[in-house]
Amino acid sequence: MVAKIIVLSGAICTGKSCLARRLEEKLDARIIRTRDIIASLTAEKLSTRADYQRAGDKLDDADGGRWVVLALQEQLNICSQDTPALILDAVRIPEQLSELRKAFHGLLTHVHLTAKTEVLDQRYRERSSELREFDAYNEARNASPTERDIENLAGLADVVIETDRCTADDLFTRVSSRLGVRPGTAIPCIDVIVGGQYGSEGKGNVVHFLAPEYDILVRVGGPNAGHKVFPDSGPPYTFHQIPSGALANKAAKLVIGAGAVINLETLLREINELSIGTDRLLIDNQAIIISQGDVEWERKTLKEQIGSTASGVGYATARKINGRDPENPPTLARDVPELRQYVGDSVDFFSDAIAKGKRIMLEGTQGTGLSLHHGYYPHVTSRVTTVAGCLAEAGLSPRHVRKVIMVCRTFPIRVGNTDSGKTSGYMRQEIDLAEVAHRSGLLLKNLQDAELTSTTKRKRRIAEFDWTEFLRSIVLNGPTDIALTFVDYLSSGNRDAFRYEQLTPNTLRFIEELEKVSGLPVSLISTAFSHRNIIDRRAWSNSRFL
Repeated sequence: MVAKIIVLSGAICTGKSCLARRLEEKLDARIIRTRDIIASLTAEKLSTRADYQRAGDKLDDADGGRWVVLALQEQLNICSQDTPALILDAVRIPEQLSELRKAFHGLLTHVHLTAKTEVLDQRYRERSSELREFDAYNEARNASPTERDIENLAGLADVVIETDRCTADDLFTRVSSRLGVRPGTAIPCIDVIVGGQYGSEGKGNVVHFLAPEYDILVRVGGPNAGHKVFPDSGPPYTFHQIPSGALANKAAKLVIGAGAVINLETLLREINELSIGTDRLLIDNQAIIISQGDVEWERKTLKEQIGSTASGVGYATARKINGRDPENPPTLARDVPELRQYVGDSVDFFSDAIAKGKRIMLEGTQGTGLSLHHGYYPHVTSRVTTVAGCLAEAGLSPRHVRKVIMVCRTFPIRVGNTDSGKTSGYMRQEIDLAEVAHRSGLLLKNLQDAELTSTTKRKRRIAEFDWTEFLRSIVLNGPTDIALTFVDYLSSGNRDAFRYEQLTPNTLRFIEELEKVSGLPVSLISTAFSHRNIIDRRAWSNSRFL
């Protein structure tokens, strides 16, 4: 049984058929046209509007409008259970409405559309129709008593909308809300993955593990952050632009938000390598494109000064703010011919998805300690890397967030210092990889090979776990859960752990301390980078939202 029946009424050219088509296209609703019912119930040849008006009047006279109910009931019997609504286009007399309300009590919403006569006259003159029409709107309205009295139905309607005072989009929004398509009342359906330190926390690995549970995967930031994943089969893959769960969930819709910064060459390469179809990827039309000039400026100015990746992300972002001069506009995704098939309005997409309860995972990039306003300036990135910043870049609201998973390493890292020895940024209690190798039992050479940045392949600096910074990140992000990565750096024996109790005693003590300091559960534990490397301790559902 369908959840709702929307019954439309209104004069010719008020927008009934346009609205019905939009509901069909966007919500998979099913349209039942009284014109088609009339044609099926009469033996006459109907080719003009006047023919249909006369035939409908005869049916009404015969059974008081009951014929509409019978036809609608027949369609309900053959409808799929997944059909969200039936749209009846349209009722003509009060008796039809009365019979419909008796038959479908509790399911029916009557929407009456109206507009000023001069507007309807203009629309009538401009319309195209498969029927042979009257010469003018007034002639069409006065040819039948039913059409002439159609405005009497406004007094019986649940909703009356003046279509000359709203756009077609406004009309759809107002009527679709009657079907429960209202983002403001939707249950929280967004989970956010955010870095709690200076980036390179292993967020891609966590995203890859969780991705099969979601309908939509969203990424923000730019190509200066590389997220490496380890598929069940095949070599590791490093994502720079596409959401990192794309390989783990090939059915999920992929979205790059409006606040993202795009290297066109990198993005097109990933689309090609991952065989991403045009129906699978949505890029917001206002995401900015990095120019070669952006990259060159950062190479000359920031790479040596603060250890920047010099990917052009910061300068491109600055141009988006400063470049609103019409003589020198920045290039946005909507301006790029190669992206035309992928570009759209992500906020419209999210509005529909949230209203339908689609499960969304938002993947942040970099880490809280690099956030523009809250990191140790000037050794910060060009964006706000906290949960709030990631949501803003994506075009999503905190109201719809269910879980925030903050990813932290056992030993935080920063990119290495510049070639001339200038620091890449503050980090407490710095140690070296030899010390980590000594404590963990891992080979130093393997650690040295692993601790190269994903984007620039530069050596990393490493430090003791920073409890003060950890608490600061909790304040900034408000996480619900912690994901702890690189526990093999505490002990190589953890690489053989597939259950929580198999972790080494010092690791269990470390996790207990994390939970005591934060007051939060350590729900995911990454023991190594392989296809089976995460211990899942989540107390929340791993298959559907509750």
